[in-house]
Amino acid sequence: MTDVVGEQSPAVVGGIEVRSIDWIPDSERHGRVWTQGPFWFLGNFQPFTVGIGLVGPTVLGLSLAQTALAGILGILFGTTFMAFHASQGPTFGLPQMVQSRAQFGYRGVILALLATTFTYIGFNVVDTVIIKLGLNGIFGWSATAVAVGITIIAVVLAIYGHDWLHRVFRVLFWVSLPFWIILTIGILTGNAGGQAPPPSEFSWSGFIAMFTIAASYNITYSPYVSDYSRYLPRTTKTRTIVASVFIGAAGSPIWLIPLGAWLGTWLGATDPLKGLYDAGNNVFNGLGGIIVVVGVLALVATMGMNAYGGMLTIITAIDCVKPVKPTRRLRIITILVLAVIWFFLGNVLENATTALNNSLLVMLMLLAPWTAINLVDYFFVRRGHYAITDLFNPKGIYGSWAWRGMIAYVVGIIVELPFLVLGGDGAYVGWIAENYLSFVDISWLVGMIVAGGLYLIFTRSLDTKGEQIAIEASEKALSETGAVR
Repeated sequence: MTDVVGEQSPAVVGGIEVRSIDWIPDSERHGRVWTQGPFWFLGNFQPFTVGIGLVGPTVLGLSLAQTALAGILGILFGTTFMAFHASQGPTFGLPQMVQSRAQFGYRGVILALLATTFTYIGFNVVDTVIIKLGLNGIFGWSATAVAVGITIIAVVLAIYGHDWLHRVFRVLFWVSLPFWIILTIGILTGNAGGQAPPPSEFSWSGFIAMFTIAASYNITYSPYVSDYSRYLPRTTKTRTIVASVFIGAAGSPIWLIPLGAWLGTWLGATDPLKGLYDAGNNVFNGLGGIIVVVGVLALVATMGMNAYGGMLTIITAIDCVKPVKPTRRLRIITILVLAVIWFFLGNVLENATTALNNSLLVMLMLLAPWTAINLVDYFFVRRGHYAITDLFNPKGIYGSWAWRGMIAYVVGIIVELPFLVLGGDGAYVGWIAENYLSFVDISWLVGMIVAGGLYLIFTRSLDTKGEQIAIEASEKALSETGAVR
């Protein structure tokens, strides 16, 4: 049930954030919109993004130009959905997946939480593989020791939470930016080495696959965005926060995906860190090592962000089954459990490019229907008006199991299967993709259209005006007590 308490908790204790899935009172809303741009720029300004560029030439057989064009178009498309989720943080003052209870119900949201948990763990598994193999290949460092070290750093960063993540991301943004600029200038001026590749034929299936992978990169960030904008004031303008997140989140991939494609075509690189190391040292001796270090630091910081978001998702899932008090102890234990899981899986996988490709496709398949449902509800059905306290009450206006969102989501995933192409070796190919689309994967787009469309149809019978009483009661309770949970 809803647990509204009269005493406000401080934002941090001993430097460690106190809040998790509970509502952020207005008195603790200290975020600034301008920080969102650098934050999300740095979130993609690392070797994982370079690795996406490598997928085009090394897995899909695309040229540099084809990979760059497909990647840029995919990023622009996917970031559009991601950025609009950012506007929900200031409105709710809650993590993204708690807000999803309005579409799926207090307990029904577990469906979406499972998919989101896979995303958080999946990203950190692939990050671990990229870093351990890259540093092992470049410097000969023990892959296991590297995995242990980066896991510890990511865990500490996630435990300290929201404010420390923002600080570290801002610092790394300014520290790393000059070196990436120097490397890029070296590539453009022909000083990064390499040899022009032979011409390659255009492939629609490869082009669309690259578009899909790039689009998935930022669409799969959608469950994150409100987690890092929920401390912004409720007066934050939608267009301002959307623009800031869009520019930041799209800017770095538009830069680094073509750079990764260049590494794959001109240097024949198959590992993002090794490719960056060689290209940097070709510009001048030592630049490669610096690029690798700042790239790894940014990627480890992103792992901390994934761990933080994963913690919020897991605690939300636990709370759906049995209401819990979101204490610091629970946060820390949850983060440690997640770390054990991604560490183990990251030490099993040995191919970073294949793992990256497959994990992004699975994430997109699971999250595309969810993002459609969530955005349709927020912008077209309830238009940003929600009863915050009822999101913590299984007997509230959103109920325990909201059939509209649940059915739309499940159907959205089911209809994706005939259109799905998974695995570079065709591990799974849907019958429509195989027989009618020449192995072109449009499953995620079908899932978004079907899930969002069904939800919009189902909610035509929803009495949103009747929810106004609960919304007013919620606002009154929050203004009187200053906290929920």
